[in-house]
Amino acid sequence: MAYSMKRVSVAALGMTILGALAMTPAHAEMVKLTILGVGDIYNFEGVKDRGGFARLNAVAKAEKENNPNTLYVFDGDMLSPSLLSGFDKGANTIELTNLVPFDIAVPGNHEFDFGTDNFLEKMKMSKYPWAAINVTHADGSPIEGLGGTIMKDIGGLKVALVPIAQDTTPEVTSSGDWKFGGTVESAIAGAKAARDEGADLVIGVVQGDHEYDRAIMASHALDVLISGDDHDYMTGYDGITAYVETSTEAKFLSPLDLEVMVTEKDGKRSISWTPSFRFIDTKTVTPDPPTQKLVDELATKLDASLNIEIGTTVGPLDSRRNVVRGQEAAIGNLIADAMRGANGADVAITNGGGIRADRQYQAGTVLTRRDILTELPFGNVTVVTEVSGQQLLDALENGFSEIENGAGRFPQVAGLRIVADPKKPAGSRVVSVMVGDAPLDPAGTYKVATNDFMLHGGDGYTALAAGKVLIGPKVGNLMANDVIAYVAAAGKVDAKVEGRIVLQ
Repeated sequence: MAYSMKRVSVAALGMTILGALAMTPAHAEMVKLTILGVGDIYNFEGVKDRGGFARLNAVAKAEKENNPNTLYVFDGDMLSPSLLSGFDKGANTIELTNLVPFDIAVPGNHEFDFGTDNFLEKMKMSKYPWAAINVTHADGSPIEGLGGTIMKDIGGLKVALVPIAQDTTPEVTSSGDWKFGGTVESAIAGAKAARDEGADLVIGVVQGDHEYDRAIMASHALDVLISGDDHDYMTGYDGITAYVETSTEAKFLSPLDLEVMVTEKDGKRSISWTPSFRFIDTKTVTPDPPTQKLVDELATKLDASLNIEIGTTVGPLDSRRNVVRGQEAAIGNLIADAMRGANGADVAITNGGGIRADRQYQAGTVLTRRDILTELPFGNVTVVTEVSGQQLLDALENGFSEIENGAGRFPQVAGLRIVADPKKPAGSRVVSVMVGDAPLDPAGTYKVATNDFMLHGGDGYTALAAGKVLIGPKVGNLMANDVIAYVAAAGKVDAKVEGRIVLQ
């Protein structure tokens, strides 16, 4: 093959060489950054064989050892609700996380279940910074001890951690007069401010539901979004923003690795990166020994706490299976009264099948916390839903629909007086219902305290599932804690069968 070459003059060749020498060569460097996020972790021992602080701390330690450029972030909710937190107002969660401190912690709505003073106290106990750029006093002044965006120099990268709390917090917990700015708007504004300050990477640490997450993602204001609140596990990447939804109880963790390429040329700095998501099922994780030691000590303290006496029965109580699943029971009245009273509902309905100790208490029995937790072992949460009178009636019809089979759906109630005829066909057994002193109005509206199992249609209670949720599972109290508080406040428990349910 013949080649034809054009001549290049010596002068032209000289100019080309000089031009090349005048250009600044590009300098590139790769930094590997790992982000480990967690949120919605309450039970210090975990759930069955997953999660818990001992496994979480083991993962956090391993990530930091494997990559010194690791950011460990918390996106909200740990002080409450849990059985132990009901006693120590969340102090156990601070003790356990202090063993492997976060780089930043965002307060979730459950951080305020015991009020703002308790949160301020727990912040002072923490060996890590709490922060939220959208939380202030009512007059706009900052909250002492609550920080804002944190800038970190990691491997030469300027990384911004932008913390955002959930703006619905005042509606679902006891945050006093503290002001919570819009979650989405604050995230976008915070990201812009961080970039204006020269951040190479902007990482949002947010408590927000999926709707908020989608809006923040769509803005493309952030490079990374670490979010909690929805209690599920999810990862995503749209080519601009990487996303991790951090599950609950640290059962499933997803360290996010970023290979960040930093290029400098002609005085200009450019950043490019690629995300890599890893999945850790903590069932496979060996608990961190120092943390497990503290967990064991807390379990011993909790056991001692459960044996604490809280009240005395005036009359007998009966939680035997055939009683709570087939007739009005004094212990059912006690539980329903506690649920209704603690949540400001018009009425309360709980399923008899959720009352489990299957025992009799004689008059004068001294009740302990353990007794209540034995009766209510499922860890159900008290919720409140707003339903129409017709939906309430439908729920009650469901409750009596399988009485002949001893089904667990039989209702134990407060604020209601019901006459039912088990001989009639299922679905038409309710003869009459009084709500307080007035007949049930099918067109009326009622606030119903129930448990999260029934709210989701459990035991056939789909009518309750169709209501407007006022207090949902993520913000409600443990049923057992409601009952323990009710008994402790009363001192003497005078629950009895009083005609709330009359079977013809």
